[in-house]
Amino acid sequence: MSYSLDDEDAASGVLRVVIGDDPPERLDKALAAAVPEEAALSRSRLTKMIAAGDVRKEGQAVTDPKARVLPGETYELVLSEAVEVNTQPEDIPLDVVWEDADLIVINKPVGMVVHPAPGSWSGTLVNALLFHCGDTLSGVGGEKRPGIVHRIDKDTSGLLVVAKSDRAHHGLATQFERHTVNRHYVALVHGMPSAADPRLRGVKGVSFENGGILKIATHLARHKTDRQRQAVVWNEGRHAVTRVRVLEAYGHPESASLVECWLETGRTHQIRVHMAHVGHGLIGDQTYGGKRRVAAKAVGEGAAEAANSFPRQALHAATLGFVHPVTGEELQFEAPLPPDMRALTEMLRAVE
Repeated sequence: MSYSLDDEDAASGVLRVVIGDDPPERLDKALAAAVPEEAALSRSRLTKMIAAGDVRKEGQAVTDPKARVLPGETYELVLSEAVEVNTQPEDIPLDVVWEDADLIVINKPVGMVVHPAPGSWSGTLVNALLFHCGDTLSGVGGEKRPGIVHRIDKDTSGLLVVAKSDRAHHGLATQFERHTVNRHYVALVHGMPSAADPRLRGVKGVSFENGGILKIATHLARHKTDRQRQAVVWNEGRHAVTRVRVLEAYGHPESASLVECWLETGRTHQIRVHMAHVGHGLIGDQTYGGKRRVAAKAVGEGAAEAANSFPRQALHAATLGFVHPVTGEELQFEAPLPPDMRALTEMLRAVE
């Protein structure tokens, strides 16, 4: 395989690719294997280009992604400039932890939706990023938009990495797919998950590892009657693994605890569903937390009232680590507890 992008080609936005020996038979697969990594053209992007007539052979557009290719054939890929998206930029303050030409790491506040959706078309992280990044967005998937490779819930705070370029988007997406991204969350939960608890050892999907680390392994799928929720299942859905370590316990007896959770997989609502499954739902979680309350006799009236009226799931994406998809540098970021969780932990910690 070879490719070229000389001055004349660059001016017209054309990438020439020569198919090498023993290529995949389909055009979309052959091009995906042949284009240089630095061109940052995913197979899905190439498929769109083929459909749009932006892939040519001998001056003629080839619009069938299943078209057969042969070694030595030359294809011209018309690289259109990234187009503007309909989502409007909004001047919303952002807590930027890291930024370079290819990616940006944000400490997302509580209450911010990541991506526009019905009922939340404005005020989202994407709206804010379009304003903040402006012309530094080189385009993801042919559009001038930030590349969202993972999300955290509206009422969960903490770290989120977003791609600003196609090459970063592809590299980050691959790391998330391979579960090599290091993501640790901190949560306030009801009770204290302990290896000494015989009830917990009897819960399906639960095991304990060295150091008293709780491992929860189930499948997750949409709830059969409430499509906004996820549920633990066993014979369908997607494999999900969460590990949990107790950081602090509060009350006499333990009525609440601060735990660290890290994800082997990243499924929707995974921590919230798994902690509810083992009987230690998140404080403030109106969807999965059930009716359990922190006992006033264990932590005092003030702390109990603060915990039982906490307005959101007490969950924070505290650490995020990954390999920079362009430079290869290993990056690790930390975000302190947000004010509301910090205030609650201090009240619970004050119990004599």
